Amino acid sequence: MGFVTGGSILAVRYELIKECKQSGARLGRLHTPHGVIDTPIFMPVGTLATVKTMSPEELKEMGAGIILSNTYHLFLRPGHEIVKEAGGLHSFMNWDRAILTDSGGFQVFSLSKLRDITEEGVTFRSHLNGEKLFIGPEKAMEIQNALGADIIMAFDECPPYPADREYVKASTERTYRWLKRCIKAHRRPEEQALFGIIQGGMHQDLRKESAQQLAELDLPGYAVGGLSVGESKELMYEVLSYTTPLMPKDKPRYLMGVGSPDALIQGAVYGIDMFDCVLPTRIARNGTAMTSQGRVVVRNAKYARDFTPLDPECDCYTCRNYSRAYLRHLIKADETFGLRLTTYHNLYFLLRLMEKVRQAIREDRLLDFRDSFMMKYYGSLTPERAF
Repeated sequence: MGFVTGGSILAVRYELIKECKQSGARLGRLHTPHGVIDTPIFMPVGTLATVKTMSPEELKEMGAGIILSNTYHLFLRPGHEIVKEAGGLHSFMNWDRAILTDSGGFQVFSLSKLRDITEEGVTFRSHLNGEKLFIGPEKAMEIQNALGADIIMAFDECPPYPADREYVKASTERTYRWLKRCIKAHRRPEEQALFGIIQGGMHQDLRKESAQQLAELDLPGYAVGGLSVGESKELMYEVLSYTTPLMPKDKPRYLMGVGSPDALIQGAVYGIDMFDCVLPTRIARNGTAMTSQGRVVVRNAKYARDFTPLDPECDCYTCRNYSRAYLRHLIKADETFGLRLTTYHNLYFLLRLMEKVRQAIREDRLLDFRDSFMMKYYGSLTPERAF
């Protein structure tokens, strides 16, 4: 089922096509058991085995080749054993393209107020019913092996921001020890690619040590974790600037939890291949759209009689068929169809943005594209706004 590389069978293989002469950004292909994905790519988030309000058919229609689901949430409900009985996530949710599952670590730390971190793992209370539960490296692998995603993530701790240096150092070292236990516990390496997660907070020496340790393990792919957790964009980019050069060139690079348009483009400039974020679906449910002219809060009163498309430069299903006035009406009336239409548009917008990024890399003009996009979308080369 995997790809033979250097005598080893890998579930996922990265193919570097070219590097942008202007920026150093990478154009590549990610070969997975469920299809080939052009990179850099944005991955829609389907936390509970569904991208909120979207059907698998709509995701395919807009060009999504890989989506993300969440280990923690699927462990709580319906339970990984039920998903396994269904034949794995692909069969359970009727999705025949690639899937990535995160480790569940971020949710354990962000959603559980009561938790106890030890060398073994984390004991925590379910955010649903308060039940006492445990996830460690071995359990995270058991859950993800049962879910059956093409790419699975090592169990890690995402240190809070800001955090004491000594805490971050101890946490990063523990994350590395947990990674080695994940590798040992992983039962399906020929079908599922295990990615390691570089941590180290905002400390260059800790990031460097983490990246070098992980690279020595020769994993199928590598992620940068612990960013977009409250730090400034400038600080995030600074960390990326010195972290990505330490990541193997022949393996995919994944920046976790980042999805604003400026961060997708700038992340690509720094050599990132994969991104994911709940941002486009979350703001859509609040009546906010990403458009070629910038952010549009379509629930605002000024759109009540605006019968133009949400984005005049967009050819998605929403923009071809419905007006801002209609979308505002649906959202103000709490109609599910309005949430679906804005969600469809936002995901389509980011998927098309990444197409444009790939084309700009192909033509060695990504920095020019970035500056042009920033001015049009944000009205500034250094946007303050999150999206």
